[in-house]
Amino acid sequence: MLGEKLKELRESKGLLQRQVAAELDVDTAYISKMENNDKPVSKEHLKKISTLLGVPENDLLPLWVGEKVKRVIKNEKFGKQALEIVLKELSNG
Repeated sequence: MLGEKLKELRESKGLLQRQVAAELDVDTAYISKMENNDKPVSKEHLKKISTLLGVPENDLLPLWVGEKVKRVIKNEKFGKQALEIVLKELSNG
């Protein structure tokens, strides 16, 4: 989700992973892991990346939250059921 979107945006701007890494003051491997959804993106990094890529942070935040939710429930036996309950609750509230 988020990683793929960040990679797509980076490539559309013609930026290399090392250029993004330099802006975030991290190594290139970290950017690769972020783009492969192997490493979570911090909210601070998301803000910097959105500025670098010229994309409103609010366009990326739903994907960021979605990744957080996915990490929490993906290995839970009743994760999908729990998510359905939460979605129902949110639509009622």
